Amino acid sequence: MLDVMGIINLSENEGLMGDLTKNRPIASIPIAGRYRVIDFMLSNMVNAGIENVAIFTQEKSRSLREHLGTGKEWDLNRKIDGLFVFGSEVDLSERVVYKGDIRNFKDNLDYIKGSKQKYVVLSRSYMICNIDLKSAIKYHKNSGADITIVYKEIENKDDKFLNCDTLSLDEEGKVSCIGKNIGSREKCNMSMEIYIMKKELLIKIIEDSISGGTHGYLKNAIYHNIEKLNVNSYKFDGYVSCINSIENYHKANIELLDNKVYEELFYKHGYIYTKVKDGAPTKYKESSRVINSIVANGCIIEGIVENSVIGRGVKVGRGTVIRDSVVMAKCNIGENTHVENTILDKNVNVCEEKVLLGHIRKPLVIQKNSKL
Repeated sequence: MLDVMGIINLSENEGLMGDLTKNRPIASIPIAGRYRVIDFMLSNMVNAGIENVAIFTQEKSRSLREHLGTGKEWDLNRKIDGLFVFGSEVDLSERVVYKGDIRNFKDNLDYIKGSKQKYVVLSRSYMICNIDLKSAIKYHKNSGADITIVYKEIENKDDKFLNCDTLSLDEEGKVSCIGKNIGSREKCNMSMEIYIMKKELLIKIIEDSISGGTHGYLKNAIYHNIEKLNVNSYKFDGYVSCINSIENYHKANIELLDNKVYEELFYKHGYIYTKVKDGAPTKYKESSRVINSIVANGCIIEGIVENSVIGRGVKVGRGTVIRDSVVMAKCNIGENTHVENTILDKNVNVCEEKVLLGHIRKPLVIQKNSKL
C-alpha cells in the first residue's frame, strides 16, 4: 500500500466543449465506445497502488456519480479508505463568495486532513494517458522537491494542446515559471496538470489561499507558490490527449483506431477499468461492412461503418454510411443515411435518408436525445 492519496479535481475548462458538457462534466463524457474520460486517471491511480481516491466535482455530477457507483470496478469499495466523491454546497448566508474550486476544497478540508497518507497526487481528468504514477511518485520522493509537476514535451503541429499550461525548465529540470501554449513555439513542455507533493503542503496552500482570499482556483494557488518552493518536473514520454474541446474529443477517439495508440493507452502500465454493463454481443447483418472501427456490445449493424467509434446499443440501418465519426450509446440511425465527421451524443434518433456532414477540423455535434 502506497503512502499516497489521490485527488482528481474536476474544475476543468468546458468553454470549448459545447453541448457535450451541457448535462455532464468532461469526466463523464463517453470515449472509446464503452469508457468515460475519468476512467483513465482513476485507473492510473489504482494501478499505482493508491487506495484512497477523492473526486472533487463541480456541478452536473449526477451521471458521473452513477458511473462511479461504489468504486467496485476500480477495487475502491473498501471499509478503510476507498473512493470518495465530494461536491460543494452554496451557503447563501456567507458574506464571502468563492469563485472557482477553492470553495470545494475549503468545504472538504477535513477529509484531506483526516486521511492517513503522507503524500498526495493531484490531477485533472481530461488528460488521457496511461502513466506509471508509481515511478513518478518514487522520483518525487527521491528528488527532495516540494512539488513535482508531470509534463510532456510536445510539438505544435496541430491544435491538440492549445491553451494548455506550459513549463519553463532550467538545466536541472526545475520549474521556473508557468505559461500558456498559444501555438507560437514549435516545441514546448506541456503541463499534464499532475502534481505530487506532501499532503501538509497542499493543506497549507489551500488554507493560505482561503485566509488571504487571493485565489479562487487551487491551480493558481499552486502556481503562485512556485517561486517560493522547490518545484521539480517529471517527463512523460507516452501518448497523451487533452479533452478540452470538441475537436480534441473527436480527434482522441479517432486516434484510438491506431492499434499502437490503443495498445499503449489501455495496457502499457496496467489496464484501464470502467463500469461493467452486461449486454448481448453486437449483431452484424449480411449487408454490413465495418472497417477500422471500435464497436461496443449490443449494437445491430446493417450498414457501413468506417474509421468510427460506436457506443453500446447503437442501431445502424441498411445502406447507411458512418465515416470518421463518434456515435454514443443507444443511437438509432435509419436507412440510407450518411454520417461523416460527426459526433452523435446519446439517444439520438436519425430518420432515413439524412445527411450529417461535419469537417475534420470542425466536427458536427448532435445534442443528446435529439430527433432528426
